[in-house]
Amino acid sequence: MNELSSLTPVNQAEVKIGQAVPWPVYDAWGNLLLESGGIVSNEAQLNDLLENGYCSDTLWTDVGKKTTTAVASAVNSKPETAPEKPTSELNKEAMIELDSVRWHVGEIFYLQVHDNANLRYTVRLIGFVKNKSILVTAPMIDGKGALIRDGQTFIVRAFPGKRAYAFTASAVKSVFSPHAYLHLTYPKQVRSTTIRQNSRATVKIIAAVTIGEPEQTAAATLGDLSMGGSSGVIKKPLGKKNDIGTIKFKVNAAGNDEFLVLKVILRSVSPTETGDEYRHGFEFIDVPTQAKLILSAFVHQTLAETE
Repeated sequence: MNELSSLTPVNQAEVKIGQAVPWPVYDAWGNLLLESGGIVSNEAQLNDLLENGYCSDTLWTDVGKKTTTAVASAVNSKPETAPEKPTSELNKEAMIELDSVRWHVGEIFYLQVHDNANLRYTVRLIGFVKNKSILVTAPMIDGKGALIRDGQTFIVRAFPGKRAYAFTASAVKSVFSPHAYLHLTYPKQVRSTTIRQNSRATVKIIAAVTIGEPEQTAAATLGDLSMGGSSGVIKKPLGKKNDIGTIKFKVNAAGNDEFLVLKVILRSVSPTETGDEYRHGFEFIDVPTQAKLILSAFVHQTLAETE
């Protein structure tokens, strides 16, 4: 899976019980769920593929090209006729109805003040009244309730699973009793974008890396972080390509400090521009479920804060 540059969720229209898939399906970490030509045997497997399955953009493009070619031949289209867009392009971004989004109570929302991009809040979804308002926990600053005026406009973002969502909403009313929460206007539509496996958040995190045979340990400064891996600068070369080891670092996800210990494969080592240090590329492997959730929350939170 390492040769795949990016992933896109499995398209429901292309996966049917009793039919073979025309491309391999992976989970978000590159583990093969169903090989190309594999048969979807039952509803449980179908639901698992739709919930957790991804294929590569290049594979979707190939499928789209084949489909376009077949259609063109069937109707004897002229050579200059513009081809249809492949499925990968259609999946990249779309405007959808809020009713079709499967948000759950407790979902993390990131609120960015529309007229002050540096002012941001992290809140959680409480619920909504259809076509009237969305209810979220009260925005906080340093543990105290933030002053939100009625009509104040926010850019709201959420990252539940495979997709990123964004919409504009205004404060309807702040409620303080018996518990503080905020009513936001109910959007007619939200922008939905596929979260890519290789989307990288720019960070500056000190990590401890242990790798190689015999084992060596050194401090690394991580400069970016994605769901699939990270790159870090170390004062000297550590290990060799394809060595397996661990990386340890702390992140703050959804207001909580979390310590991650992840298994990695060393994918690259090269001198930095100055030649005084060495940049190491790490791929995360065998990531536990809880660590995936923490890593996902931190990466998406960082992307939202820097967008």
